[in-house]
Amino acid sequence: MRPPPPRHRGHRGPLAKNLFIKSFGCQMNAYDAARMADVMLPHGYVPVDRPEDADLIVLNTCHIREKAADKVYSELGRLRALKAKRRPPHGTPLIAVGGCVAQAEGDEIFSRAPYVDIVFGPQTYHRLPEMAARATRALEHEGARRAAGARVLDTEFPVEVKFDHLPEERQRPGVAAFLAVQEGCDKFCTFCVVPYTRGAEYSRPLADVLGEAGRLVEGGAREITLLGQNVNAYHGEGRGGRGVSFAELIRRLAEIDGLWRLRYTTSHPLEFDSDLIAAHRDVATLMPFVHLPLQSGSDRILAAMNRRHSFDAYRRIVDRLRAARSDIALSSDFIVGYPGEGDAEFEATLAAVGEIGYAQAFSFKYSPRPGTPAAALTCQVPELVKADRLSALRARLDGQQKAFNAALVDAKVPVLFEGPGRHPGQLVGRSPYLQAVHVAAPPHMVGRLAAVRIEVAGANSLAGRLIGTHPAAA
Repeated sequence: MRPPPPRHRGHRGPLAKNLFIKSFGCQMNAYDAARMADVMLPHGYVPVDRPEDADLIVLNTCHIREKAADKVYSELGRLRALKAKRRPPHGTPLIAVGGCVAQAEGDEIFSRAPYVDIVFGPQTYHRLPEMAARATRALEHEGARRAAGARVLDTEFPVEVKFDHLPEERQRPGVAAFLAVQEGCDKFCTFCVVPYTRGAEYSRPLADVLGEAGRLVEGGAREITLLGQNVNAYHGEGRGGRGVSFAELIRRLAEIDGLWRLRYTTSHPLEFDSDLIAAHRDVATLMPFVHLPLQSGSDRILAAMNRRHSFDAYRRIVDRLRAARSDIALSSDFIVGYPGEGDAEFEATLAAVGEIGYAQAFSFKYSPRPGTPAAALTCQVPELVKADRLSALRARLDGQQKAFNAALVDAKVPVLFEGPGRHPGQLVGRSPYLQAVHVAAPPHMVGRLAAVRIEVAGANSLAGRLIGTHPAAA
């Protein structure tokens, strides 16, 4: 997880208000949280680090797994106590719930947490200033008589493409920045709520993406991660209405002076075409690290999940990627205990992991999400079985990650420094493979690329010594 954008200590002038945003889940939510802050800044809302200091508290939620939704209600319980005891000079804060849980459970949130003032989905946060103003007016009008929140729901506002209404000006992005280029999903995997919470696939026009990327670089970003639920399904509109592929987008972005690194997440095997593989061969700015979710090594389970690819098709993509660029490394997502998964299907997943080999991976127990086809299946796997399988899978994946990290000891690795490390006199940066690298280095190296000799490999990070400035930073 990358660090959040810089925050301020509190009120700045008599008209300023304080904004606290807590984001759950994926990198898209982190991007959305930063853009919410951008939207609110012209209206006098300054980001702060603590909900206790905020006039508006936003929980930007994730609905991918049951635990993620449970965390939101747990956090709301803590905020209820805060709202009840707050007195001037800060006054009573507004509480807003945004993101995918809000999209899926709008009315239920008001029912379970009636002190919530605003509920809005991931497509309507550009309307947050209006929602906050409406909620403030409602509370001021009813004053102490109101026992519940203001109940402002985003369905009261028109449906729009939010990217058309976001401000161009952003807070300084930091060395590494996220950039949403695609949103939504048309794949309808049977376990996933994204098509219902984020909507249909939408790709931003090429000019809009290039413009935002250019502004990020002007603001100091040297690495950009392109975001989308199916990011390689990008097909934005180019000049003359012509469709632009994801590979072409990468090539165009790589032409931006001062942009040293490009990454993207999350990709889907169905959209991994020859042009994208060629981009990994040809575009030096594109990092040799691909997050390509497999979910299961069993073709029967993949078909049940509606993934629409086989393990053999996935393996062929990997083989072509490695032929195009020999130093490429992979990350993936896995679900264990999908309904109907037997021992043989789980063993197929372990075998797939052994065959492919991953530098990093995320693995989870299947979690039924209301409204998805898989949640209605009667062949649910017992929790104890899922827990045992997850433990075995994680042991295999953790072993591969440790081995990948250990293989970099004594290697010279280009590191882009992002900020202070854990100890005084130390900086932390990222390797091409997204590992955190801790190095003794002076503060002026933040924002620079430098060669580092790796000396220590941990389970999740590396440490080394500075041996020279990288040519890309000259």
